[in-house]
Amino acid sequence: MVVTIIGLGLIGGSMALDLKNRGFADSVIGVDKNINHQNIALLSKLVDEVDELDSAVKRADLIIIATPIDATKSLLPHILDLTKSSIKVVTDVGSTKAGIAEVVENHKFRKNYVASHPMAGTEFSGPLAAHHRLFDYKNAIICDKEKSSEYALSLVKQMYETLNMKLIFMNSQEHDMSAAYVSHMSHISSFVLSLAVLDKEKNEKNILNLASGGFASTVRLAKSSAEMWVPIFIQNRKYVLEVMDAYIKELQAFRDSIDKKDEKHLHELINQANAIQKIL
Repeated sequence: MVVTIIGLGLIGGSMALDLKNRGFADSVIGVDKNINHQNIALLSKLVDEVDELDSAVKRADLIIIATPIDATKSLLPHILDLTKSSIKVVTDVGSTKAGIAEVVENHKFRKNYVASHPMAGTEFSGPLAAHHRLFDYKNAIICDKEKSSEYALSLVKQMYETLNMKLIFMNSQEHDMSAAYVSHMSHISSFVLSLAVLDKEKNEKNILNLASGGFASTVRLAKSSAEMWVPIFIQNRKYVLEVMDAYIKELQAFRDSIDKKDEKHLHELINQANAIQKIL
């Protein structure tokens, strides 16, 4: 089994490590336009070798696209062209799915592609962020499975099972709506709180001196890269705006209750929020 991974950052690099160590891949070929990423991936033994895109695709049984989603949308049609009528399988790990699926909706080799999203990650990026067991016991979403061949679907399922992930099946639109609520809004909240505190810190020098575990955990995601998240927000703007409106509505409810010194309503809001822990 030869696996080509395009994009040697946190996700692609971590997949390379565990797919090779757990015996799914006999050989891993890396592709990355950043020469530093190539060198780090080789020195860190994330991949066995690096190659140019077309050659790496032609040599592979499974191709994993682990690039920012704007790059994925650009690359996917060309990569499917290279699979021709072979049994090569292509998957991606993008955080939005509908826009990516749309660009290959009518591609003649669409059946060779499986749209997927492993729900795992950290706030760090690049090949140095890659590590073992990143995906263990997390969820992996496979979208629009009926549009993939049985062989392609089976191979990608086997890949995620090797990574110890639980498989969930959705359509692309359902995925993007859910991701906006549970993932994309978390990042926006972290970015916004960080901006607010940094702005206030210009005049109030002691604010960050008081920062503790709660603040650090809340703004942890603000360390995430703009290169990854700007395309996600733009691509999924329909659902991102929907969840932002819902968030602003709830934030306003808290503001109004505090402004009116309405302790009863504040208790109600917090108690309602506490229910999330039972679900999690």
